[in-house]
Amino acid sequence: MIDITVLFLEGGQISTAINAIEIFRSAGVMWNAFGDGEPKPYFRVRSASPDGRAVKPDGPMTVAPECALADIGKTDLIFVPASGADLQMMVDNGYDIDAVIARNAHVVPWLKQQADDGVQIAAVCSGVALLAEAGILDGRQGTMHWALADIYRRKFPAVNWQPDYLVTDSDGIYCGGGINSASDLSLYLVEKFCGRDAAVKCAKALLIEMPRVWQAAFAHLDVNKRHDDDAIWRAQDWMHRNVTKDFRFDELAATVGMSPRNFIRRFKSATGITPLAYLQKLRIATAKRLLETGSNPIQDVSSRVGYDDLIFFRNLFKRHTGLSPGDYRRRFGSRAL
Repeated sequence: MIDITVLFLEGGQISTAINAIEIFRSAGVMWNAFGDGEPKPYFRVRSASPDGRAVKPDGPMTVAPECALADIGKTDLIFVPASGADLQMMVDNGYDIDAVIARNAHVVPWLKQQADDGVQIAAVCSGVALLAEAGILDGRQGTMHWALADIYRRKFPAVNWQPDYLVTDSDGIYCGGGINSASDLSLYLVEKFCGRDAAVKCAKALLIEMPRVWQAAFAHLDVNKRHDDDAIWRAQDWMHRNVTKDFRFDELAATVGMSPRNFIRRFKSATGITPLAYLQKLRIATAKRLLETGSNPIQDVSSRVGYDDLIFFRNLFKRHTGLSPGDYRRRFGSRAL
């Protein structure tokens, strides 16, 4: 069972903490309780505030946790909700990222220590600012609410910000975008650590949608998609939906109304890389997910992402990640917890 600690912090939207708690507690339980099998919880969930006392999020309420940070001891995963900001603050002064951080600044050293100790950490919305302030996101990918991208980039230039994504996953540090992405991030974590079947059943039981593939399953795909070429967007979307299939790029070019040569030129102009390089990145991203969440043999993973030649797949995977597929699974697979 995975120990997860969900923080209660001052300010922000408490729904991002409560929603995460409900999803993690339901995983393996609610669907089975409806008649599909014996309930088997995957997560042991605790809530904690810095001193164990009730906190005041945005709105006419206070919320009391189970314990203080000092009471936690060992935990596998920490979930940081939206925190620090409130609507009146933004009405009066706009979004002041320094004020957002200052409101819960006493948590920053604790988060840094937990990350240094190898604890995996997830944060959503303004909670991401606390991770960035702790330096945990330096050199890693992260996301935030799309409207705050410029503010976060100026404040934390060492972070590889990806505001196009609802969820990012970078070496055990996870970020979610806006408030409602707390569900996407939580379900992403259920799928990562417990498997897709568990996540799908959890989502069905709670009547919520699974994270979209474009924004979650390939959240760690580091390519430029911020362009306005609609035809190339359609080609990228098609490649995402058919990433494991065999196809010819001249056929894909025809589907978006271009000659092969023009397609390659426009694709590289829009994304910064060739269609082949993009496809390889997609397939390696897919392979990462399979290695992180499953136990199938490496040959099976290779075939499932479109490479029957295992030696070619191993070399390509190592070129993209710096690790062999087996080493990657041992480091980032669900059993690593």
